[in-house]
Amino acid sequence: MKIGILGGGAAGFFAAIHCRLFNNDVEVTVIEKSQKTLSKVKISGGGRCNVTNIESDPIKLSTFYPRGEKLLAKAFREFNTKHTIQFFEEMGVALVSQSDGCVFPKSQDSQSIIDCFFSQCKQLNIPIFLGVHANSISQDHTGKWIVASKEKSFVFDRLIICVGGMTNVQQMEWLKQLGQPMIAPVPSLFTFNMPDEWIKELMGVVAPNTATRIPGLKFVGKGPLLITHWGMSGPAILMLSAKAARELEEKKYNFSCLISWLGIINEAEVLDIVNSKQISHSRKKIGGSSFEGLPTRLWDYLLLKCNIDHEKPWSAINNKEKNKLVVVLTQDNYKVSGKTTHKEEFVTAGGVDLKQVNFMTMESRVLPNLFFAGEVLDIDGLTGGFNFQAAWTTAWLAARGATASK
Repeated sequence: MKIGILGGGAAGFFAAIHCRLFNNDVEVTVIEKSQKTLSKVKISGGGRCNVTNIESDPIKLSTFYPRGEKLLAKAFREFNTKHTIQFFEEMGVALVSQSDGCVFPKSQDSQSIIDCFFSQCKQLNIPIFLGVHANSISQDHTGKWIVASKEKSFVFDRLIICVGGMTNVQQMEWLKQLGQPMIAPVPSLFTFNMPDEWIKELMGVVAPNTATRIPGLKFVGKGPLLITHWGMSGPAILMLSAKAARELEEKKYNFSCLISWLGIINEAEVLDIVNSKQISHSRKKIGGSSFEGLPTRLWDYLLLKCNIDHEKPWSAINNKEKNKLVVVLTQDNYKVSGKTTHKEEFVTAGGVDLKQVNFMTMESRVLPNLFFAGEVLDIDGLTGGFNFQAAWTTAWLAARGATASK
């Protein structure tokens, strides 16, 4: 059996290696249109490569994916983060986990992952063709797949598509022409531009425990928030951008963002905290006694926004000031006009329609002997190693499916 892997990225290499591990008798070929492979692996995590996360419970793990959650919950029962860690360590790549759950090579160098993949391909006799741009992909009457370029044509019994995320509908056209249903792509995981908000003057300040929302939408992003010279970033913002990716694209990235600076949205709960603070710190100046974890510069800014003199003692705060403070702490409103997507964070929502894929084999439901893995699918995860984990899991399933006898 001849199996073709279209795409020399993370999912492509993982699928190729596992095809041979599942069935040593199959012939596997990797085809990459550019002159480079694993470019996203190289730059991810600031060059360290966040390969996965320590969360291994299939249900909990699946909640980190705004799209594909239910199907991934089943897929993670077959191959999850524990399996990923075991694979790399068995291949000689030592891994370490951070306090936030992210898992990196112990070397803190993405080259360790790249070297591992190339070493395995060499050992398993998997050829890699670079600079081969497929001019046409078709299926003959016997079910074989023909991948033709100017220089060479390949014939495969089964083909695994691992071409990565697509940034526009034109890039999807060849798959649509084959008859594979596709979901139009939109950006996911991006930061918010706030050109008219002067909170940008606090660039570099991190609020460690926030909740972010968009009026009229059900999504909430939680975690640290970083104030930047262009607006806001950090896990709380990236999470919200991923969850609301399609809705924000419809809004043309012009919307309001509500920040709960203590991570608590309920006003009554925050009012209780403020009242408690007023009693326990009655004689202390309000400016010198911020809430736990809230940076002093940010606290001073919020007091200024509430028109509260930071020299006042807590006991002198009147009900009007107190209510204003509660509103600002729970739903501080900022105008967003545009987004910023960094290369290493770039992820798209969209791709192959998951309804038309058998998620236990990753085979197309409409095109036999065609399989998918990685970001070409309409799956995207939050930051923390989750996008790579989706690539490893779907590639493993695709390799098992493609090497199975029918």
